[in-house]
Amino acid sequence: MPFPTDLEIARAVKPRPILDVAHDLGYRDDEVEQYGSAKAKITVEGIERLEAERPRGKYVLVTAISPTPLGEGKSTTTVGLAQGLNKIGKKATVALRQPSLGPVFGIKGGAAGGGYSQVIPMEDFNLHLTGDTHAIGAAHNLAAAFIDNHVHHGNELGIDANNVLWPRVVDISDRALREIVVGLGGKDNGYPRQTQFVITVASEVMAILALAKDLRDLRARLGRIVLATRKDGTPITAEDLKVAGAMAVLLKDALKPNLMQTLEGGPAFVHCGPFANIAHGNNSIIADRAALASSDVLVTEAGFGADMGAEKFFDIKCRASGLRPDAAVIVATVRALKMHGGVGRIVAGKPLDPALLENNPDGVRRGAENLAKQIENVRSYGVPVVVAINIFPTDTPEEIAAIKEVALAAGARDAVEARHFVDGGRGAEDLARAVWAAAEAGAPDFHFLYPDEMPLRDKIEAIATKIYGADGVDYLPAAAKQLASYEAMGYSHLPVCMAKTQYSLSHDAKLLGAPKGFRIPVREVRLYAGAGFITPILGDMRTMPGLNSRPGGERIDIDADGNVVGLF
Repeated sequence: MPFPTDLEIARAVKPRPILDVAHDLGYRDDEVEQYGSAKAKITVEGIERLEAERPRGKYVLVTAISPTPLGEGKSTTTVGLAQGLNKIGKKATVALRQPSLGPVFGIKGGAAGGGYSQVIPMEDFNLHLTGDTHAIGAAHNLAAAFIDNHVHHGNELGIDANNVLWPRVVDISDRALREIVVGLGGKDNGYPRQTQFVITVASEVMAILALAKDLRDLRARLGRIVLATRKDGTPITAEDLKVAGAMAVLLKDALKPNLMQTLEGGPAFVHCGPFANIAHGNNSIIADRAALASSDVLVTEAGFGADMGAEKFFDIKCRASGLRPDAAVIVATVRALKMHGGVGRIVAGKPLDPALLENNPDGVRRGAENLAKQIENVRSYGVPVVVAINIFPTDTPEEIAAIKEVALAAGARDAVEARHFVDGGRGAEDLARAVWAAAEAGAPDFHFLYPDEMPLRDKIEAIATKIYGADGVDYLPAAAKQLASYEAMGYSHLPVCMAKTQYSLSHDAKLLGAPKGFRIPVREVRLYAGAGFITPILGDMRTMPGLNSRPGGERIDIDADGNVVGLF
């Protein structure tokens, strides 16, 4: 009998009433805003009350090696680990990002976990949930409309129409919108200028919502957004344009984290969804606070490999929150390490290369250079590492042994086989015990990669050389000019949020394993003053994805009974 699909597994479980899940965490009825019976928002007041009453739980980050286009089960492992921790008697909560509709209808599909380690209702998780992403898009585009309207009505602030920094957003992958011209059709339609769309999850508003501590912090950050400059280079902010208050109004409910549950009835917070390859790649600070105030342990994930989401978790999110991690988990798979070792090719939407199904421990060892480097990256922050080997049916004992050998030699505390996809929490009990032991030991020496006062170029160089393994950084003239401008504006204290491919430690997706002898090219640098970071764009990285030749949306439909079908 074939293994059931994720959607079939999710639909076979009747969710607990979400109010019961909230009560288990200690939240009161008036602190829970229900969206039907299976999802809710938790008020900031409720979070603050529990923070004052209870000690903080353990803080565990799940990250990964550089993934294949298929992903290596990081979200699945995050959910499975939380279920495993609950199985061994710890009160565990999971916190995940909400997926963008771009990947859901494009190449990746859903992101609620998989198999018997999922967040449910799966359809709600992957689609509109409580409408937060739409609120973010509306707030962002409101500011874009204010800019053009202000220029149309006399331009009192002196906006330089050739240096408007604020694009528009849409939460669908649409390459035709990467570069556009607006304002065509005569003076009644505004003024013609070139601009662009980015995907909503790359919006600075998304990053701000994920990093805001409360409504007051959200409002202040929105006011600091730099929308454009004057001809003399001085910044014009959302506060100057008098749009920040209206943006905050659109986001006041979106600020509250969403509560859902795992297949096994454990609590799951799902809030915000910044991409890790073009944004900071972590769920919200406020969701983490909600979980840490109400649980023994929070298991949260950072997008893609440890060179991306984890680096940004440590250097951006932890800087903003003041919270410190206790342990980290790096997810690895046999198939991905074989790929990094030069065995076979993995192409999304096509059958797996037969070479990847053959027993090849030497190929695993070669590719495990990537695992070793990612372990080094996490440990460089003073955080203990446990490697989770996400087991597939075709993995052999020799290949699994090779991963354990490399992981322990690289400094991991433990490397544990995990079978949560098939067995749910029961399949992650060994991993849970290893992770709890690491979290109990904690990270007393946690530190950032670079200090706030370091110049921006030096911060970029530190990430490129210490985390990616590059020989150095090269700046295109436009990028060098932008960096100088931002420092002149007084933003040199900000941390750095690199935008690059997720498939390699470098900027080049074809450089697998742990490449050497490369330099990082910076094409441009963007300022996100409200979010509180600057973003260098590396190589040919784009902030608006395109759909693949056979997008996942072709499979998605609704049946005669009103059920969603084809969602993976």
